Amino acid sequence: MSTTQKYRDYIGSVEVSVEDNVLHGKILHIRDMVTYEADSPKELQAAFEEAVDEYLADCIELGKAPNKPFSGTFNVRVGEALHRESVIKAAECGINLNEFVARALRDKVGNIERQEARPPLAQLRR
Repeated sequence: MSTTQKYRDYIGSVEVSVEDNVLHGKILHIRDMVTYEADSPKELQAAFEEAVDEYLADCIELGKAPNKPFSGTFNVRVGEALHRESVIKAAECGINLNEFVARALRDKVGNIERQEARPPLAQLRR
């Protein structure tokens, strides 16, 4: 059983309350608290989708931008040596460190759509 579900660009949790005999969850990776519950997995997916749609509609009604699950920016602590070697390798590849790290992540994750036709790092190293 998956512990998450997806709809639009949002991810929701899947949890079981044995005491209440109910499935429940919340929209993950946003600052607002949006929850939902249901009696079956199929109903929980529908409740999650309804919660996302209602959240987005409420944001429009309130004139507020909805929280995005991910901004596309994050900080990573890698240590001085790896930082230095990454900058050197990026320069050897003719790209900046940000692009070097983004390509490395794309290569490792592998299942995300590539937004541009840039070669992976392995091809640049040749």
